[in-house]
Amino acid sequence: MEPLTLHFVHERVGARFISVGGREVVAGYGDVGAEYGAARDAVALHDASYREILRITGEDRASFLHGMVTQEVKNLPVGSAAYAAFITVKGAMVGDARILKREDDLLLDLEPGLGAKVREFLDKYLISEDAELHDGTPDLAWLKLLGPRTAQVLAAVLGGPFELPAPLSSCKAAIAGQDVWLLGTALPGGMSGVDILVPRAGLEAVWAALVGAGGVKPAGFDALELVRVEAGVPRYGQDMVDTTIPLEANLTNAISYNKGCYIGQEVIARATFRGHMNRKLAGLLLGEKDVAPGTELRRGEKKVGWVTSVVSSPAKGQRVALGYVHRDSLEPGTELTLGGEGAGTVTVAALPFTAS
Repeated sequence: MEPLTLHFVHERVGARFISVGGREVVAGYGDVGAEYGAARDAVALHDASYREILRITGEDRASFLHGMVTQEVKNLPVGSAAYAAFITVKGAMVGDARILKREDDLLLDLEPGLGAKVREFLDKYLISEDAELHDGTPDLAWLKLLGPRTAQVLAAVLGGPFELPAPLSSCKAAIAGQDVWLLGTALPGGMSGVDILVPRAGLEAVWAALVGAGGVKPAGFDALELVRVEAGVPRYGQDMVDTTIPLEANLTNAISYNKGCYIGQEVIARATFRGHMNRKLAGLLLGEKDVAPGTELRRGEKKVGWVTSVVSSPAKGQRVALGYVHRDSLEPGTELTLGGEGAGTVTVAALPFTAS
């Protein structure tokens, strides 16, 4: 397990650690409800430095990546970001990434454990283009501020009024003597914040400055998972795997339909023209049932899907899940039976679980 750069900083305040994708992650600090509440109602600070970063340099970097992902890259303005999927010629996902376009490079923000897989995929198609792939994880790291008081915290740290950048837009700033990028974020359901790209060597100084701003509560992975599932956002490795087609996972925000050719485009175009997928990611209301990811969903005698992510939702006052459901059973309110003897029923729900 690759340890966190700030392991001892978190350990001093009672953090509990887990492994995600082979990298150390703070699961929480002892009160997941309070951490979740800070993200919802005030501001939470999350150490996302376990995420992997791939840098692409060279004159052809934008045109090369443009042909490798489902999203627009060539015409993406400098300082902007885009969410994209990597897919095979058969349309199945290799992974997903947030792409930040800077003056001299492209940064791919990847799930932990995904860096080598995505690099291998890109390397396979990198033949004559002037583009080079670099592991940016040792040099750069992400911190996440989430919640309605994010702007006030950054104003206090930066020493003046601050307006949050729009989602997927960025600006440069200096925090604790470190040059950083502030990237606007948003989740379905109305939550917003900023992700901060920090030189890894300055991570402790920036973390301390943000915590010292007042009213900031560190939040672990478990609290962020509550927020993610309530927002209906799938995570690669949990809700998406190497057999998932992006449209099944509702990733329309990752797809450009007028960008030209890319690997797997024909499958996406064909599925879009047909107008439906056989199954799609949906919300599931579980009541108090303790349901494990992978549990089968049935309607009568027919298997119609399976569960992927499960959390106890404070917003819904019950356990909720994400899962794949056959298109004939996607109508909210549809009751499905859980696999297993006497496991009971669950109800299909619209996503996100939380309203704006």
